[in-house]
Amino acid sequence: MEESEAWRRALRGDGEAFGVVFDRHHDRVYRHVWRLVDTQPDAEDVTAAAFLELWRLRRRVRVVNGSVLPWLLVTASNVARNQRRATRRYRALLDRLPRSPAVAPPEEGMREDLLEGLRSLSAPDLHLLCLVVLEGYPVTEAADLLGLSDTAARSRLHRARARVRVVAHAVQASIEEES
Repeated sequence: MEESEAWRRALRGDGEAFGVVFDRHHDRVYRHVWRLVDTQPDAEDVTAAAFLELWRLRRRVRVVNGSVLPWLLVTASNVARNQRRATRRYRALLDRLPRSPAVAPPEEGMREDLLEGLRSLSAPDLHLLCLVVLEGYPVTEAADLLGLSDTAARSRLHRARARVRVVAHAVQASIEEES
Protein backbone atom coordinates (compact mmCIF):
# COMPACT_ATOMS: atom_id res chain seq x y z
CA MET A 1 0.00 0.00 0.00
CA GLU A 2 1.33 3.45 -0.91
CA GLU A 3 1.94 5.89 1.92
CA SER A 4 -0.59 8.41 0.60
CA GLU A 5 -3.35 5.76 0.57
CA ALA A 6 -2.33 4.47 3.99
CA TRP A 7 -2.37 8.01 5.37
CA ARG A 8 -5.84 8.72 3.91
CA ARG A 9 -7.12 5.57 5.61
CA ALA A 10 -5.32 6.44 8.86
CA LEU A 11 -7.07 9.82 8.82
CA ARG A 12 -10.36 7.92 8.94
CA GLY A 13 -9.12 6.03 12.03
CA ASP A 14 -7.81 2.89 10.34
CA GLY A 15 -5.23 1.52 12.76
CA GLU A 16 -3.84 -1.01 10.30
CA ALA A 17 -3.18 1.73 7.76
CA PHE A 18 -1.45 3.75 10.46
CA GLY A 19 0.64 0.64 11.11
CA VAL A 20 1.79 0.75 7.48
CA VAL A 21 2.92 4.36 7.96
CA PHE A 22 4.60 3.40 11.24
CA ASP A 23 6.45 0.48 9.64
CA ARG A 24 7.58 2.64 6.75
CA HIS A 25 9.08 5.42 8.90
CA HIS A 26 9.94 3.92 12.29
CA ASP A 27 13.58 3.08 11.57
CA ARG A 28 14.29 6.45 9.99
CA VAL A 29 12.73 8.36 12.89
CA TYR A 30 14.56 6.19 15.41
CA ARG A 31 17.94 6.80 13.73
CA HIS A 32 17.21 10.53 13.69
CA VAL A 33 16.26 10.56 17.38
CA TRP A 34 19.21 8.40 18.42
CA ARG A 35 21.50 11.26 17.36
CA LEU A 36 19.64 13.67 19.63
CA VAL A 37 19.37 11.79 22.93
CA ASP A 38 21.76 10.11 25.36
CA THR A 39 20.49 6.55 25.67
CA GLN A 40 18.74 3.84 23.70
CA PRO A 41 15.72 3.79 26.05
CA ASP A 42 15.40 7.56 25.56
CA ALA A 43 15.52 7.10 21.79
CA GLU A 44 12.80 4.44 22.00
CA ASP A 45 10.63 6.66 24.21
CA VAL A 46 11.02 9.71 21.98
CA THR A 47 10.29 7.70 18.83
CA ALA A 48 7.16 6.25 20.42
CA ALA A 49 6.05 9.72 21.55
CA ALA A 50 6.52 11.11 18.04
CA PHE A 51 4.30 8.41 16.56
CA LEU A 52 1.76 8.90 19.33
CA GLU A 53 1.64 12.60 18.41
CA LEU A 54 1.28 11.64 14.74
CA TRP A 55 -1.79 9.58 15.60
CA ARG A 56 -3.20 12.07 18.08
CA LEU A 57 -2.79 15.08 15.79
CA ARG A 58 -3.31 13.24 12.50
CA ARG A 59 -6.00 15.64 11.26
CA ARG A 60 -3.57 18.58 11.60
CA VAL A 61 -0.42 16.91 10.24
CA ARG A 62 1.16 18.67 7.30
CA VAL A 63 1.97 16.20 4.53
CA VAL A 64 4.99 17.19 2.41
CA ASN A 65 5.40 15.63 -1.04
CA GLY A 66 2.95 12.88 -0.08
CA SER A 67 4.80 11.90 3.09
CA VAL A 68 4.37 12.49 6.81
CA LEU A 69 8.09 11.83 7.40
CA PRO A 70 9.13 15.51 7.49
CA TRP A 71 6.44 16.24 10.09
CA LEU A 72 7.54 13.19 12.08
CA LEU A 73 11.21 14.24 12.03
CA VAL A 74 10.41 17.77 13.22
CA THR A 75 8.07 16.44 15.91
CA ALA A 76 10.64 13.87 17.03
CA SER A 77 13.26 16.62 17.28
CA ASN A 78 10.94 18.70 19.45
CA VAL A 79 10.08 15.75 21.68
CA ALA A 80 13.79 14.91 22.02
CA ARG A 81 14.59 18.50 22.96
CA ASN A 82 11.82 18.51 25.58
CA GLN A 83 13.00 15.17 26.93
CA ARG A 84 16.60 16.37 27.24
CA ARG A 85 15.45 19.57 28.94
CA ALA A 86 13.35 17.56 31.42
CA THR A 87 16.28 15.22 32.08
CA ARG A 88 18.59 18.18 32.74
CA ARG A 89 16.08 19.69 35.19
CA TYR A 90 15.66 16.33 36.92
CA ARG A 91 19.41 15.80 37.25
CA ALA A 92 19.88 19.37 38.53
CA LEU A 93 17.19 18.72 41.15
CA LEU A 94 18.89 15.49 42.22
CA ASP A 95 22.25 17.27 42.44
CA ARG A 96 20.72 19.90 44.77
CA LEU A 97 19.29 17.33 47.17
CA PRO A 98 21.28 16.95 50.38
CA ARG A 99 23.29 13.77 50.67
CA SER A 100 24.59 12.10 53.77
CA PRO A 101 27.95 10.42 53.33
CA ALA A 102 27.01 7.89 56.01
CA VAL A 103 24.18 6.41 53.92
CA ALA A 104 25.15 3.15 52.24
CA PRO A 105 23.96 2.31 48.73
CA PRO A 106 20.51 0.66 48.92
CA GLU A 107 21.64 -2.92 48.28
CA GLU A 108 24.89 -2.79 50.24
CA GLY A 109 24.63 -5.10 53.17
CA MET A 110 21.11 -6.27 52.30
CA ARG A 111 20.77 -10.01 52.19
CA GLU A 112 20.05 -11.53 48.80
CA ASP A 113 17.07 -13.45 50.18
CA LEU A 114 15.43 -10.23 51.36
CA LEU A 115 16.15 -8.48 48.08
CA GLU A 116 14.56 -11.37 46.21
CA GLY A 117 11.53 -11.17 48.52
CA LEU A 118 11.14 -7.45 47.78
CA ARG A 119 11.50 -8.05 44.04
CA SER A 120 8.66 -10.58 44.19
CA LEU A 121 6.11 -7.95 45.22
CA SER A 122 3.78 -6.06 42.91
CA ALA A 123 4.62 -2.37 42.51
CA PRO A 124 1.83 -1.11 44.85
CA ASP A 125 2.76 -3.62 47.55
CA LEU A 126 6.45 -2.82 47.21
CA HIS A 127 5.72 0.92 47.54
CA LEU A 128 3.58 0.31 50.59
CA LEU A 129 6.09 -1.99 52.27
CA CYS A 130 8.99 0.38 51.56
CA LEU A 131 7.14 3.40 52.90
CA VAL A 132 5.98 1.70 56.09
CA VAL A 133 8.66 -0.85 56.94
CA LEU A 134 11.82 0.59 55.43
CA GLU A 135 11.10 4.33 55.66
CA GLY A 136 9.01 4.36 58.84
CA TYR A 137 5.88 6.14 57.61
CA PRO A 138 2.62 5.41 59.44
CA VAL A 139 0.29 3.08 57.54
CA THR A 140 -2.39 5.78 57.33
CA GLU A 141 -0.01 8.25 55.64
CA ALA A 142 1.31 5.62 53.22
CA ALA A 143 -2.27 4.56 52.42
CA ASP A 144 -3.27 8.14 51.71
CA LEU A 145 -0.22 8.71 49.51
CA LEU A 146 -0.91 5.54 47.50
CA GLY A 147 -4.66 6.16 47.22
CA LEU A 148 -5.65 3.21 49.39
CA SER A 149 -8.09 2.97 52.25
CA ASP A 150 -6.51 2.38 55.65
CA THR A 151 -8.07 -1.10 55.78
CA ALA A 152 -6.85 -2.03 52.30
CA ALA A 153 -3.35 -0.78 53.10
CA ARG A 154 -3.17 -2.82 56.30
CA SER A 155 -4.38 -5.94 54.49
CA ARG A 156 -1.93 -5.47 51.60
CA LEU A 157 0.91 -4.77 54.02
CA HIS A 158 0.17 -7.98 55.93
CA ARG A 159 0.16 -10.04 52.70
CA ALA A 160 3.32 -8.31 51.42
CA ARG A 161 5.22 -9.04 54.61
CA ALA A 162 4.12 -12.68 54.45
CA ARG A 163 5.18 -12.95 50.79
CA VAL A 164 8.61 -11.48 51.52
CA ARG A 165 9.08 -13.96 54.37
CA VAL A 166 8.09 -16.92 52.15
CA VAL A 167 10.32 -15.90 49.24
CA ALA A 168 13.23 -14.96 51.52
CA HIS A 169 12.95 -18.32 53.29
CA ALA A 170 12.93 -20.21 49.97
CA VAL A 171 15.96 -18.29 48.68
CA GLN A 172 17.83 -18.81 51.95
CA ALA A 173 17.06 -22.53 51.82
CA SER A 174 18.37 -22.82 48.26
CA ILE A 175 21.54 -20.89 49.22
CA GLU A 176 22.11 -23.27 52.12
CA GLU A 177 21.59 -26.29 49.84
CA GLU A 178 24.25 -25.00 47.45
CA SER A 179 26.76 -24.58 50.28
